[in-house]
Amino acid sequence: MAETILLTGATGFLGSHLLAALLEHGYKVVILKRSTSALRRIEHLLNQADSYDLDREPLARAFTEHPIDAVVHAACHYGRGGGKISEVVETNLMFGLRLLETAVSFKVPAFLNTDTLLAGDLNAYALSKKQFVQWLERESDQIQVVNLQLEQMYGPGDDGGKLVPWVIAQLAAKAPEIKLTKGEQFRDFVYIDDVVAAYLTILRELPRLPSGSRFDVGTGTPLTVRSFVESLQQAYEQRFGKTATRLNFGAIPYRAGELMAVQVDNGPLRALGWRARVNPAEGLRRTMEMVA
Repeated sequence: MAETILLTGATGFLGSHLLAALLEHGYKVVILKRSTSALRRIEHLLNQADSYDLDREPLARAFTEHPIDAVVHAACHYGRGGGKISEVVETNLMFGLRLLETAVSFKVPAFLNTDTLLAGDLNAYALSKKQFVQWLERESDQIQVVNLQLEQMYGPGDDGGKLVPWVIAQLAAKAPEIKLTKGEQFRDFVYIDDVVAAYLTILRELPRLPSGSRFDVGTGTPLTVRSFVESLQQAYEQRFGKTATRLNFGAIPYRAGELMAVQVDNGPLRALGWRARVNPAEGLRRTMEMVA
C-alpha cells in the first residue's frame, strides 16, 4: 500500500474531498498548490499535511523532501468563463507533463491521473486532458500509470458554475424560471463520496494493477439531465419548502457538439470491490444538508 501521497488540486472540489479521505485513511499527504489558491475547503486540514506553493518554490522540492509513493493528480482547468486556451493547456497538459517528468526522475512508483469521459474534440478542456493521457501512455513503462475517467460528479462544495450548485443558487434566489436545454442528454451522475472511494480502492489495489490501467468512474446507470434536475428541485423543496421557480426545459439550445449519451463501463472498477453506494436521491439530500 502506498503510504505518502502527493496530491494536486487539493483546494478544488474533488481534491478537497480526496485530501480529507486520504488523511482519514492514514495516508501522509503532500499538497502542491499556489500561494493564491483559495483555502476555504481545506483550511481545517492544512495542519495535517505538508504543502508547497508552486509559484514560490521548485516543483522538485516536494519530491526531494518526501519519499513519494504515489502521485494523485486532480488539478485541472475547465476553461469556463472565457478562460484562455493557453491557460487550459498550461494547467491540464504542460503542468501535468512537468509533474510526470519529476515523478519519473525521482522514481515515484505510481501516478494516478484524473481524466474525463468527454470526447477530446468537444472543447479545449477535454482535448488537453486527452493529450496528457497520450503522454502518460508513452511513459507507462517508466512509472505505473492509472487513469481514472470521471463522469458527472456532484456533491457538497462543488464549484458554483457547475450544474448542481448553479440550479441551487437559482432556486435560493427565487428566480421566476431557470432556463435549460430540453435535458434529453444522458449523464452518469456520481456522488463525490463514491468518486473518492474509487481512488482509495485503486490505491489499495495498486500492487496488482498493470501500468496503463484505465477505469471509468460512474454509477453505470445514466439519467437524463431533465430527470436529474427535477429530482434536484424536489430535494431542494423537501429541505427548504415549496418554490415557485419554473424549470423551463428547452429555453436554450444545445451547445455545438453536445454529447447526448455516455457509455460508462464500471465493470473493471467493480471487479476491484468498488460500488457506487449513493443513489441520486440520497446524494442530492446530502448535498442539500450542506446548503446554507
